[in-house]
Amino acid sequence: MSPCSSNWTGIACSTVHRGNRKSLVVTRISLPNSSINGQIGELNFSALPFLTYIDLSFNSLHGEIPLSVTSLNALSYLDLSVNSLTGQIPKNEISGFLPQEIGLLPNLSYLVLFGNQMSGPLPSGFCKGGKLQWFNVGDNLFTGTIPKSLQTCNSLKQLGLSFNHLMGDISNLGPYPHLIEVGLRRNNLSGQLSKTWALSINLTKMIISENMISGSLPLELSNLVNLVALSLHTNNLTGNIPPELGNLGNMYSLNLSRNQFSGHIPSELGRMRNLQFLDISHNKFSGSIPEELGSCTKLQCLMIDHNNLSGYLPLAIGNLENLQIVLDLSSNKLTGELPAQLGNLGMLEFLNLSHNQFNGSIPSSFGRMISLSTLDVSYNNLEGPVPEGRLFLDASITWFVHNKGLCGNISGLPTCPPAPIVEYHKRRIHSFVLAISIPVCIAVIIIIFIIVIIIPKRKRPQKTTATDTRDVLSVWNFDGKLAFEDISRATENFSDRYIVGSGGYGTVYKAQLQEGRLVAVKRLHQTEEAMSDEKRFLSEIKVLTKIRHRSIVKMYGFCSHPRYKFLVYDYIERGNLHVILGNEELAKDLDWQKRVAVARDVAQAIYYLHHECDPPIIHRDITSNNILLDADFNAYVSDFGIARMLKPDSSNWSELAGTYGYIAPELSYTSVVTTKCDVYSFGVVVLEIVMGRYPMELQSLAATGQHQELAMEDMLDKRPLTPTVVEKKEVAVLVEVAFACLQTSPQFRPEMQDVYQKLALHKPPPPLASPSHAPTPEEIREV
Repeated sequence: MSPCSSNWTGIACSTVHRGNRKSLVVTRISLPNSSINGQIGELNFSALPFLTYIDLSFNSLHGEIPLSVTSLNALSYLDLSVNSLTGQIPKNEISGFLPQEIGLLPNLSYLVLFGNQMSGPLPSGFCKGGKLQWFNVGDNLFTGTIPKSLQTCNSLKQLGLSFNHLMGDISNLGPYPHLIEVGLRRNNLSGQLSKTWALSINLTKMIISENMISGSLPLELSNLVNLVALSLHTNNLTGNIPPELGNLGNMYSLNLSRNQFSGHIPSELGRMRNLQFLDISHNKFSGSIPEELGSCTKLQCLMIDHNNLSGYLPLAIGNLENLQIVLDLSSNKLTGELPAQLGNLGMLEFLNLSHNQFNGSIPSSFGRMISLSTLDVSYNNLEGPVPEGRLFLDASITWFVHNKGLCGNISGLPTCPPAPIVEYHKRRIHSFVLAISIPVCIAVIIIIFIIVIIIPKRKRPQKTTATDTRDVLSVWNFDGKLAFEDISRATENFSDRYIVGSGGYGTVYKAQLQEGRLVAVKRLHQTEEAMSDEKRFLSEIKVLTKIRHRSIVKMYGFCSHPRYKFLVYDYIERGNLHVILGNEELAKDLDWQKRVAVARDVAQAIYYLHHECDPPIIHRDITSNNILLDADFNAYVSDFGIARMLKPDSSNWSELAGTYGYIAPELSYTSVVTTKCDVYSFGVVVLEIVMGRYPMELQSLAATGQHQELAMEDMLDKRPLTPTVVEKKEVAVLVEVAFACLQTSPQFRPEMQDVYQKLALHKPPPPLASPSHAPTPEEIREV
């Protein structure tokens, strides 16, 4: 049966002329994120010579790319990213999974192969047709040098080679007049940064960190007025930072750390009013910290540690009230007293002033820094009492060691000598406390006697025990009845019959307890990375025990055991959104009113995590797989295994985590995880809800601003009934919100509070109830 006459999912056909007759032929294959498993070589591409578009990304394809792909002369778009493609290209032989001829395809404009396990050198010949625009083979095992054809491909808009083993001199790269993004991170590249980069006037992201680049930073880079992210950390760059760099007013993230830069920090950096992340640590800067940095009032992260800076700490640093993640000035030669204005940094969570020459006392204003979780003032010349405040109740002595004479109520510090008047009042207070404490103690003893002796005689509580006392189970109480035996019995010792889902970190079972309650049990996989699994397990427990929201799946309990680690959740009937959107019948049932409501539910859940939890919680893996729908299509956010409390001491600076395709682009050049990462992921999910599939091709359009030209009708999932006029307006708001969330620069994305308010504002009023009209479950729920 012809796929063109059978309306196959993901297959599009067009009419072509063959001599005097017309034929309907396959021109597009679009099946991203479709759970396709198998050898990619089994696909006979040569039988489809008119293919112009292939998207098989985010599947489980493996093996080598077949040579038949090179016969597709009409092909312009090829995306095989995030699969398990492997193999290598044997030496000056035309074989292997990435054939040499693939670079010779005359119409190829989009080639994305990132996130596989490809190795060997990159083929030469790319861009011979002069149409190549999007090229990303990052996160593979490619070796050798960057082919000359890529070095001189002036049609490129994206060049992605990060996380490979490429080597060679990059001094002659470019020019790239149309380039928007370049990523060369974590390779073995050498050479110097050429002045020709200044000709890439459309460049927004330049990520060439973790290589062996040497030489100075060209002042011509100051011509890149659209640049929002410049990351050159962990190289061998030398010389001064050009003051002209301060002209880049759109800069969001600047990371020049771990190089050999010297000289003074330019005061002109203070003109970067949109700067949120500045890391120039681990260099050889000297002189003082410029007062002008206090003008960068959007800064969330400021790291100037491990340099040779001296002089006083500018009072203007206290103006940076948006500093939230970290202020690190450690390992310098800063002197003078700590300014009391630092106490104005009410959002700051990590403050490191250690290994300097500060003197005087710790300002009492530090006690008012309610968000501060870590303060390190060790190895200075400080003296006097440690301030009072929540932070100092359980402070570590390591924060204060090697100073001149600090004292206070911290274990390891000497007690501060009391003033005479204070001692007098203390004696009076002691006498007063003693006068009232005796009768209170007698009353407490009587109450304890009643609780311990009398009440147990009347009613003995049930005990929850494990069948084998040698294996201690840590089970959280579930209505006083949950025990390991209940879960084991309900799943017949975790039989495959009860599996309802499986992911990279665990298998989910459906279990009905003896009282009839349905629960979902997520059992973690036993892997070689036991420590990582344990951290994930404890992370999910830590998060879910702190939060309660109607659109966040409820956790009832957990078990931590050498043989079993599992979590017990409320069972959500319909399963995850990804599966529902992938099923033709279920997707029809998910009409536009329900889809808008799902987006609103998810937005409200993330808003709660970001703005109503203290400290805020970043989910880090908002995807359609982690959104569950119940029988009434109400949405619940689940899977907090990689969630992070927004605290630097609990590693917001961490390894890349999440699901490819939903991860915010800034995590390619900074390890700092913020709430804006969840905002980006939410934008992807919203487009997925609108389109009924993962929106792979729209990401490139969103990045270049071309989405304005798309008609909304072309984006909508065709399986539900056509939306009404009112529903179209609501869906239009969803699309508007989605693209706002998908902004390349986090600074231009809205906060989740703004997103939820916008969706709630456009929610249509419920119909007026009449005596014959009973409120629906959805109406009750929304009230």
